[in-house]
Amino acid sequence: MDLKGKVAIVTGAGGGIGRAISVKFASLGANVVVADIKQEGAGETVSLVEKAGTKGLAMNTDITRLPQVQAMVKKTLEAFGQVDILVNNAGWDKIEPFVKNSPELWDRVISINLKGPIHCTRAVLDPMMERKYGKIISISSDAGRVGSTGEAVYSACKGGIIAFTKTMAREMARYQINVNCICPGATDTPLLAEITGGETGAKIIEAMVKAVPFRRLGKPEDIAGAVAFLASDEASFITGQTLSVSGGLTMC
Repeated sequence: MDLKGKVAIVTGAGGGIGRAISVKFASLGANVVVADIKQEGAGETVSLVEKAGTKGLAMNTDITRLPQVQAMVKKTLEAFGQVDILVNNAGWDKIEPFVKNSPELWDRVISINLKGPIHCTRAVLDPMMERKYGKIISISSDAGRVGSTGEAVYSACKGGIIAFTKTMAREMARYQINVNCICPGATDTPLLAEITGGETGAKIIEAMVKAVPFRRLGKPEDIAGAVAFLASDEASFITGQTLSVSGGLTMC
C-alpha cells in the first residue's frame, strides 16, 4: 500500500485507535492532520507521525461543533492544499443500562458518535467533490451491527453511521469518492479502560475475551491496517462496505 503525497484527517487521533491509524498512514507516506480535543495527546501523535517521516498538524477540534470542524478543514487546506482522506474515528461511550441513562447522556453520546462524523464528512465533501477524489472511512462498531448490552444509544449511533456510510457511498460515487466503514470489536484502548474500570469492568473484559474466537481483545494496530487499505487506491473499487475487525466476534 502507498499513501505518498496524500493528506489525511484523523479525528480522535490523540491516542488509541486514532493514533495507530495516524502512525500507519505516516509510515505509508501520508501527511496527517491530528484532530482531537486533547491537545497534549494530539501533539504526541504528531511527534510520532513526524518520526515516521511525514508532516503532522495538531488541531484542537471538538467534532460536536460544526464551526470548529469547518475551521479545521479550512486550516488543513491552507497548510497542505488538499484533503484526500477523512477518518471519522473520534467516539465516546459510557456502559450503563438504558433505563439508567439520563437525557443528558443521550445527547452527549449522539453528539459525539453520530453528529460529529456527519459534521466532519460534510466539511470535507466540497473539496473532495471538486477534485473528484476522496476516501472517507468511518469507525463504527460491531455494537451497531448486533447491539451491545449497556450501550443502547451508542449502538444506535453506530448503526446510524453504517447507514450514513451506505447512503454517502451512493451519493458520492459520481464524484469518485469512496465511503466505507470499519466495525471494531472490543479493542484495548484508553477509552475501553475508562469505561470498564473496577471489579465489574474486569468481569466485562473477561467476558469479551471469551466471546472472541481468537481469545483476545483487538489492538489499535489491528484496526489501523484495515483502515489504511480502505484509504489506499488498492481499494478504489470498494465503496459502501462495512468490515468487522473483531477477531471473529461478529461474522456477518
